[in-house]
Amino acid sequence: MSSQGGRVVVRAPAKINLSLAVGPPRPDGYHDLATVFHAVSLFDDLEAEPDDDITVEVATPSAGVRVHQVPVDSSNLAVRAATLLADHCGVYPGVRMRITKRIPVAGGMAGGSADAAAALVACDTLWRTGLSRDELRDLGAQLGSDVPFALLGGTALGTGRGEQLTPALARGSGYHWVLALSDHTLSTPEVYAECDRLREGRNVPDPAVSDAMMQALRSGDPEKLGPLLHNDLQNAAVSLLPELDRVLEVGRDFGALGSVVSGSGPTVAFLVRDNEAALDLSVALTASGVVDTTVRASGPVPAARLVEPMVLEH
Repeated sequence: MSSQGGRVVVRAPAKINLSLAVGPPRPDGYHDLATVFHAVSLFDDLEAEPDDDITVEVATPSAGVRVHQVPVDSSNLAVRAATLLADHCGVYPGVRMRITKRIPVAGGMAGGSADAAAALVACDTLWRTGLSRDELRDLGAQLGSDVPFALLGGTALGTGRGEQLTPALARGSGYHWVLALSDHTLSTPEVYAECDRLREGRNVPDPAVSDAMMQALRSGDPEKLGPLLHNDLQNAAVSLLPELDRVLEVGRDFGALGSVVSGSGPTVAFLVRDNEAALDLSVALTASGVVDTTVRASGPVPAARLVEPMVLEH
């Protein structure tokens, strides 16, 4: 296969974990998980066009998104994704990628995984490799356990390390969220290590998503879902960043239906009834001084997808 001229733009969503159950550490250092992924309307955009090498640039229009913390060398997940796809398909064209980041860096919302998913979709289109979404998800699982979900979107049950996905039977026109962004970052390995430390000596059950959570999703009722939001990593995130406890408290005091630290944190997601409630809570959180930046979002939303078709050069 050969490289084709053109340009593509792919949009990939952030995720929150509506439920995250973490099993005990395995011999390989990983943990078995049972989680409910939920894609929300906070997106990174990746623009890709042919080049002689595989490169990436990163910029942001959003205050508080620390793009200086995103590597732009071969360790960048989008670069790794493009390289993996080229190796897998036996093609070696180059690509120049430009990422517009709106998803917080190291915020527990899988921004790096979203970029990897966007790179797979963009390069598959640009290079005419013709892989199916299932094949792209299999490749994505080699890059990180959140990458396959960014290629599935919507709401899904994740097991294994999170890469084994089953779309959830979820109803309703969508949920409304207020995302409280932190000025700090949390390292995922450090949060898992703290979780293990806090649970040391306890009998940790095999991870599972509760029947009540699945029933709430089937009902599509945010009033039922809110109290069931849960994350086994939340205590560890709060232990490492105690100010998160105050953020959670303020959100509850100002009427959130439910709250949860997303993934390894430190982003806190608040479920609210509607757009008006989302605006009210955003104002209350910033006025209280516990957070500087909030983002309103809705979910579920689609997976990483083309938003501008390829334009062939003449």
